Amino acid sequence: MTIPILLGILLLISLLQTGVDMDKLATVFQGNLLFDAFIGASLGSVFAGNSVTSYILGGEFFDAGISIMAVSAFIVAWVTVGVVQLPAEILLLGRKFALLRNFISFLSAIMIGICTYFILLIW
Repeated sequence: MTIPILLGILLLISLLQTGVDMDKLATVFQGNLLFDAFIGASLGSVFAGNSVTSYILGGEFFDAGISIMAVSAFIVAWVTVGVVQLPAEILLLGRKFALLRNFISFLSAIMIGICTYFILLIW
């Protein structure tokens, strides 16, 4: 029962990653640091993936002029939050746990993005 659900999630994530042009995705960011952190965390939540891929995408976003706050929030949310796999997580781990874990991870991604910005600003 679990294998078809996980396979469907992997196929959906692959479809999203290949169907979205990352250069056009970079135009979503406005330059407002807090809003960019929220957008970065939101995009990372939807386009979930593994950590190695997130470093490559984060580097491309940073090279495109996106703030370090948005890139950091994106990377953390990319790895920890998963909107696409949420139905399977609810099925396997329970509704309350899955929703609470994703919500806390989303807020943590934004906070880590903000902390990264201020740490690098001080540095």
